[in-house]
Amino acid sequence: MNAATTWLSRNVARFLGSDSKPAEPTGTGASTKDTAPRSTHERLAATLRRNGEALSPRALRRVLTDLQEVVAPRVSEMEGGRRAQAVAAWYAAASAQERRDLWLLMCEQFTPDAARVKNAQQKYVAAVGTPDAPQAEAQLRRVLTSPRTRLVQRFAAFPNGMRFLVDLRAELLPHLKSDKRLMPLEAELEQLFATWFDVAFLELKRLSWDSPASLLEKLIKYEAVHDIRSWADLKNRLDSDRRCYGFFHPRLPNEPLIFVEIALVADISASITPLLDETAAPSDLGKATTAIFYSISNTQTGLRGVSFGDSLIKHVVETLNAEFPKLKRFATLSPIPGFRSWLNKNCAAQLQLLDEKRLAELGRELGRELGRELGRELGREPGAEPPQPAQVLAAADAQALELDAKSPLRQFVTECAARYLGRTLVDDKPIDPVARFHLGNGARVERLNWAGDPSAKGGKQSFGMMVNYLYDLKRIDKHRGLLAEGRIPVSSEIDSLCRD
Repeated sequence: MNAATTWLSRNVARFLGSDSKPAEPTGTGASTKDTAPRSTHERLAATLRRNGEALSPRALRRVLTDLQEVVAPRVSEMEGGRRAQAVAAWYAAASAQERRDLWLLMCEQFTPDAARVKNAQQKYVAAVGTPDAPQAEAQLRRVLTSPRTRLVQRFAAFPNGMRFLVDLRAELLPHLKSDKRLMPLEAELEQLFATWFDVAFLELKRLSWDSPASLLEKLIKYEAVHDIRSWADLKNRLDSDRRCYGFFHPRLPNEPLIFVEIALVADISASITPLLDETAAPSDLGKATTAIFYSISNTQTGLRGVSFGDSLIKHVVETLNAEFPKLKRFATLSPIPGFRSWLNKNCAAQLQLLDEKRLAELGRELGRELGRELGRELGREPGAEPPQPAQVLAAADAQALELDAKSPLRQFVTECAARYLGRTLVDDKPIDPVARFHLGNGARVERLNWAGDPSAKGGKQSFGMMVNYLYDLKRIDKHRGLLAEGRIPVSSEIDSLCRD
């Protein structure tokens, strides 16, 4: 790191500002429990650190000097990138708390000039509706650009700089709730990533069994929907009747940002089991009329909030149409990750929607299935009174995969899932995260599949149920319009299940 022997005398006024009052610690043993965390302005002007502060004031000043040197006006892009790389090397060896201090410096010491922003805002407000408005807006935009933007851009300049920034944001995100001071840096990174990772700069690549082993290993590592259990499992997912595509960025080569796994089949799939069956023969591509998107995985936590899944699906559909003109349907086979948790909270309200006849039928079935011992544990004899939420949930957990289509319990849980997916909105958006993604991209809720995922994970998420979302290419804009009006697009089958 660079020396900064004259930093304090030259720069302390610049960073403290007229309203700041540096706070010296009362001693190295001062308790952070009784004192609010000091800002970096206060710490830079101090001589001693407090408990809980990783870097001493002197070390903090050295780090700040190095950050300032990265964006110094006299420094070229190449030299700025080299200096940023040196800071990144320091960061790699730093402790978690020392890294946090660097984040705080980037947040608090590289802010827009408040006086210039206020002046530009006033001029813009006064100019609205006049010929001077465009110039005033342009000036406001310029002064709102913080020195932090330039700093982050310099970090992106060295060879592994983009990787460094994506990893930095991934490490930063969990700390936002506990320390709001970090929000400016996170917002800066998200805004820049939204530009740098725009679909115009991404490349769609097909991943196959012939892809480099290092890339195939990343598919195994990043698969987030259905774990890849072995190389044989992976080979099955890359067989002749399958396709796998990913988006790549030129600054992150051999690193898929998001990838999708597809099965080419004759009809919409109802279960994940045959798709993951390593012993099954490949489907006849000559009879394939349907592309099933059965797994979509984002790989980079640091790119959370940067959406390119919509573009991925569009590009993949275009690519598949070009290769297989007979494909007529594009659908998903998706998990319902939030359903079981939702039903745990809302089962009593859902039971109130049943009439007396259906409540009696459900009570009789639960009495037969659970037996008298479980009934006594729940404080009642089976069939003696209307079913209680705890009894329904316990039976669904124990019996879900064995229930036939006429089972009152299966019918009840299926209807609840239909309402969860087809009627429930939070902040005008579908409550389920996977539904939010596909419905936001213009799909509709097509069909529920009982026991579609018999794995332990499937049971934990949704009692083993899965859902098909259909991408009707002629109605995507219509479906988006419905969602914007607060209506979830669903098939007639799902609509009929949403009875209340």
